[in-house]
Amino acid sequence: MKALFPVLFIAGAMQAAPALAEDAAVSPLIGTWAVDVAKLPIPPEARPKSVTITYSDAGAGQWRTLVDVTLPDGKMVRAKSTWAPDGKPVHVEGNLEADTVATRMPEPNVMVTALALGGVPGSMRTYTVSPDGKTMTETVVFFTKDGTPGMRTNLFNRVK
Repeated sequence: MKALFPVLFIAGAMQAAPALAEDAAVSPLIGTWAVDVAKLPIPPEARPKSVTITYSDAGAGQWRTLVDVTLPDGKMVRAKSTWAPDGKPVHVEGNLEADTVATRMPEPNVMVTALALGGVPGSMRTYTVSPDGKTMTETVVFFTKDGTPGMRTNLFNRVK
């Protein structure tokens, strides 16, 4: 189950750098994305049944992120946040892995996010949408309890 928690947040509450921010309505990130569960780099018995991320325009220059996860036991978890494209940390509701995130967008199709839980740094994630807009790659950088760095990649397909 511990291996699943990094998948639970998947994007939490994305924010963008003011100088490089793209309007949410034109970003290829806007929409709903589903993780390719079969390709998750964790044992099959630990994989969630599904993970979807929905990015939407919340108006007034803000974004909304919803992350819905169906755990292996069928339990549903929803993380949500609303954030402004200012690179400042915001609260995440309902996430088992993080309660705070900070994100920037160096390009319209790229998000870089830092997660924390209870003031303790968690993981860094980079989300990149393919040129055709059909797939999104999540690269996760994390540290084990002994401080060893690690990386993994999760693949998402556009649902809508």
